[in-house]
Amino acid sequence: MIDSPVNNRLKTLITIDRSIVQPVYIQAAQQIITAVQRGYIIKGSKLPGSRILASLLGVHRNTAVAIYEELASQGWVDIIPNKGTFVLVPEQTSIIKAAGEHLDRAYTYPKQTGFPFQKSFHLASTDQVTKAKYVINDGSPDLRLHPVHQFSRWYSAAMKRKSLQYKWNRRSASTITNYKIQLGNYLNATRGFHISPNNLMSTRSTEMSLYIVSQLLIRKGDLVLVGRLSNYASNTIFQESGATMKTIPLDKYGLDVDYIKRHFTKGSIRCVYVSAHRHYPTTVTLSAERQLQLLQLAKDYGFSIIENDYDYDFQFEGSAMLPMATANADGMVIYLGRLGQSLFPSFQTGFVVAPDDLISEANNYLTILDAQGDVIQEQMLSELIGEGEMHRLVKKNIVVYKKRRDCLCAYLEVYFNNHIVFSKPSGGLAIWIEFCKTISLVKLEEEAERLGVFLPKTNLYQDKKTCAIRFGFGQLREEEIETVVLKLRQAYDSVLMEQIH
Repeated sequence: MIDSPVNNRLKTLITIDRSIVQPVYIQAAQQIITAVQRGYIIKGSKLPGSRILASLLGVHRNTAVAIYEELASQGWVDIIPNKGTFVLVPEQTSIIKAAGEHLDRAYTYPKQTGFPFQKSFHLASTDQVTKAKYVINDGSPDLRLHPVHQFSRWYSAAMKRKSLQYKWNRRSASTITNYKIQLGNYLNATRGFHISPNNLMSTRSTEMSLYIVSQLLIRKGDLVLVGRLSNYASNTIFQESGATMKTIPLDKYGLDVDYIKRHFTKGSIRCVYVSAHRHYPTTVTLSAERQLQLLQLAKDYGFSIIENDYDYDFQFEGSAMLPMATANADGMVIYLGRLGQSLFPSFQTGFVVAPDDLISEANNYLTILDAQGDVIQEQMLSELIGEGEMHRLVKKNIVVYKKRRDCLCAYLEVYFNNHIVFSKPSGGLAIWIEFCKTISLVKLEEEAERLGVFLPKTNLYQDKKTCAIRFGFGQLREEEIETVVLKLRQAYDSVLMEQIH
C-alpha cells in the first residue's frame, strides 16, 4: 500500500515547511486540495490511512488525522469507518496522471491563459524601473514638502467623526455630500465657477474622470482632436474607447483653432481635448482669443470640449487664466481637474465639472467602478478646504516651487547655453526643453541613467519636427537640480560625440 500511485504522488507533491506560522496540517491539507483540483488525484481515489500518511509526510499520527478532518470539513473527502478515506470532487474524465507527468506544475501558477482575450498595444506599461539616484519626472510635487505629522493628525481626527458610520451605510455616488459642497465652494473661489454640487463628480484621479467621460461621449470611430504633442495617458484612454484620433498643430498661442476650421466639417468632430491653462507637455497657454474661438466653434460644429486643468494650482506669476468652462453658457465644456497636489498622492483626488445631466449619467458609471469611494479622505479634504488649510498649503508650496523653477532655468543657461531652447513657464512643475541639434533621445536616456539620472521614455518627444524633453523639477531640491543638469549635459555631450563619429 505504501508504494501505491496515490501514496507516491502524495509523498512527491506535499512539502512541509516548519519555519512558517501556518500549522502543518493546514499546509498539507491545502496541498492535497490543489493536487485534487489539478487532476493528480481523482474522485474515488482511496487515500492512505492516517498511520501511513504520517509516515509518508514525516509527521505525528495526530497531525495526519487533523489533515483528514480538515479535508472532510471542507467537503473534499469522505471518511468511512472501517473502509477508509475517499476523495469527493465532481466527476473527472481524466485518470490519475502518469508518474512524473507535469509534476513541476503542481504548485505553480500559469503564466498564460488557456483561452483567448483581447490584447491592446495601447495599454503597454509605461512604467520603468531604475536604480538611478535622481529622477526627472513629468512634473510631480515633492513628497518631502508634505507635513507628515500634520496629515496624521488630520486623518486621525477624520476617523473619529461619528458621522462617518452614517455616511458609509448610506453611501451613494449621487449623494450630495459636504465634500461636494466644500469642493464646489473651493472651485467657485479659485477658478471663477458658479456651480452647485449637481455639477460635480468626485473621482480617484483625472485619468478615472477622463475614462468615465470617454465612455459617455465616444463610440468606435468617433473623431477626437488632440494637440500634435499631447498627454500619452489621455491618448491611450481615447484609443481604448475606440476613437479615431487626429492631431492639431500647436504654436506659441496654443492649439491652432483655424486649422480645425480649415480641415474639418460641421458634425464630423466628437470632441476636442485641450489643456487650455497649461498645455501638456509644452506648458503653452491657449490664448484668450483662441479660447473664445474654440468655444464658438464647438457651438457651431456641435462638438464637446474636454478641458484638463493640468497644474492649475501652481501659478507663480500673475493670476491663473480662468478655465474655458467658466464661459460654458452653452454647455459645451467638460472640465477635468485634480485637487490636493500639495498633499500626499494618496489624498489627491480627481473631479469633473459639467452640466447636471452629464454628471447624473457619469455617476452611474462611477457607481460601478467605485461605489464606496473614500469617505475618510472626503471628510478630511472637506475640513481642509473649510478651514482654509488647503489654500495655505498651496501658497506655501508655490514659494518653494518658484525658486526651484528659477534655479533650473539658471542652470540650464549655464550648462547648456546655446544648445537648447526653452521658455520660463509662468507656472507648473515642468519645463519644455528643445534641443537645437537633433540627437537620439533614447541614447540620451540610456547615457543619463548610466550617470545616475533617470529620464523616463514618456518624457521624450522626438519626430521629424521635434527633439525635446519635458523636465519635471518639482521633486528636486535646488542643490539636486544643479547635479541633475550637469549630468544631463554630460550625457548630451557623450551622445553628440558618438553621433559625430
